[in-house]
Amino acid sequence: MDPRDTAPDSWEQEDDVEATIEGQLEPAFTTLNVNAKPFVPNVNATEFVPTFAMKSHSENLDFRVAGENQTKADVSQGIVENGDTEMTKEEPWDQKETESNEEEPGGGSCGDRGPAVPATTEETAPEIMEEEEEVLAPKVPPVTPDAPKKEHINVVFIGHVDAGKSTIGGQIMYLTGMVDKRTLEKYEREAKEKNRETWYLSWALDTNQEERDKGKTVEVGRAYFETDKKHFTILDAPGHKSFVPNMIGGASQADLAVLVISARKGEFETGFEKGGQTREHAMLAKTAGVKHLVVLVNKMDDPTVNWSLERYEECKEKLLPFLKKVGFNPKKDIHFMPCSGLTGANLKEPAEMCTWYTGLPFIPHLDNLANFNRSSDGPVRLPIVDKYKDMGTVILGKLESGSISKAQQLVMMPNRHVVEVLSLLSDDVETDDAVPGENLKLRLKGIEEEEILPGFILCNAENVCHSGRTFDAQIVIIEHKSIICPGYNAVLHIHTCIEEVQITALICLVDKKTGEKSKTRPRFVKQDQVCIARLRTAGTICLETFKDFPQMGRFTLRDEGKTIAIGKVLKLVAERD
Repeated sequence: MDPRDTAPDSWEQEDDVEATIEGQLEPAFTTLNVNAKPFVPNVNATEFVPTFAMKSHSENLDFRVAGENQTKADVSQGIVENGDTEMTKEEPWDQKETESNEEEPGGGSCGDRGPAVPATTEETAPEIMEEEEEVLAPKVPPVTPDAPKKEHINVVFIGHVDAGKSTIGGQIMYLTGMVDKRTLEKYEREAKEKNRETWYLSWALDTNQEERDKGKTVEVGRAYFETDKKHFTILDAPGHKSFVPNMIGGASQADLAVLVISARKGEFETGFEKGGQTREHAMLAKTAGVKHLVVLVNKMDDPTVNWSLERYEECKEKLLPFLKKVGFNPKKDIHFMPCSGLTGANLKEPAEMCTWYTGLPFIPHLDNLANFNRSSDGPVRLPIVDKYKDMGTVILGKLESGSISKAQQLVMMPNRHVVEVLSLLSDDVETDDAVPGENLKLRLKGIEEEEILPGFILCNAENVCHSGRTFDAQIVIIEHKSIICPGYNAVLHIHTCIEEVQITALICLVDKKTGEKSKTRPRFVKQDQVCIARLRTAGTICLETFKDFPQMGRFTLRDEGKTIAIGKVLKLVAERD
């Protein structure tokens, strides 16, 4: 519709349409650039053209300029340059916004821009801080395409609360270059403000605000580091007795446990006495299938210890008989070493103060461990530790046997859901296939996140794992004040699964020394006895016999916050319909 036909807003202002258009353009034109030079009238200047008409105008302009004679062209050239500078003055109005918009989110370099620097830095400072608050993604070393895959080893840090597990983990990440110095300095500043100066290293693994405020790990922290020969995943388990179920989940994924004990006077004794976590954690690690144990005697730099050999030997002598009783072989499975988590002494480089220790420091010792024999030919078994939604269903877990590749069809047990692997992340690095021992994140198709529970198992369709509710098991009663009779209820922890269980029948007692079974059925069992019992879980769980698949055949029974018994599955009992 022609603008002349439309009714104007006010009759007083209406002179003529062209006048209004010029009136609108004029103020817009003057506000383009506040700091522009004063306008000098120029007869030969190029006329102002709005951007929408630019194209047709430039064609006319070329035609007109071609017709001009040489002298006029020379004069106008000088003037056009002047006009150009006027135009470039105006261009930042258009670009300023886009430039500032581009620069703000990233807080990019503002060094080239004159007086605007303080403003932009002030605006970007809070944004930078917000970015840093997020969990810092560890640096992933570049992978050469032809390099052979390094062996994956999962290391769980266990021990009594405040023994220094998270601090040692943080120090290892710093020494191997997974956390940069600037980040640690930031943590140190923040820890100082809270009067918690010695906690800053543990913040590399305790990313949760609650964990940082209390100085206690709650969930199993995850991080990774590489040495020349191996790729390690750190699982930082909580030491507090309230969070032992989380610790069991962490230990069930580990190949190697690091038992951290504090050499400080009084602290070692507290951790090792009956209520302490040192004993329980070592026992749970053995039950979870950890083959090798490194005992780190931490806090050797403490004034009460001062790298004393006597104190180190004292801790060692007290621990060895207990670890032997749990089932570790002192000659093959256990290695003791002194260290200081806070200063980093004897973690990567030998400690100068500790002349009496002649063995390798911690990280080189891990690097020189014998390889774990894992066959990738077996059936696929991936117990699920955690799950969440992120552009589909994502699950986390450690591949216990078999190999998984992209686009593979798998079965989720015990519900028998057929799923497809959309993508595969091994320690946050995308890969096409995975071998046993790797910590994986899988994005799955064909299943909803609500349909998965921790303790479910991914298997290949040709060879699914067993599932059921009733099984016979050999149980060792470790700590229980009264007797245990049929009908006793407890909580069963088997691989990553947690389920309520009832002892329905006691079948026989087993002699600890000879292994002989009693002829009569016992009416009850008590502490330190070994028995074979029938157990029934509240819901269907995935499990295997210990003989067929040890990782899925060993379990712990807990009640009232204590570990009561450890055991192994002997036989699966078919359900009666």
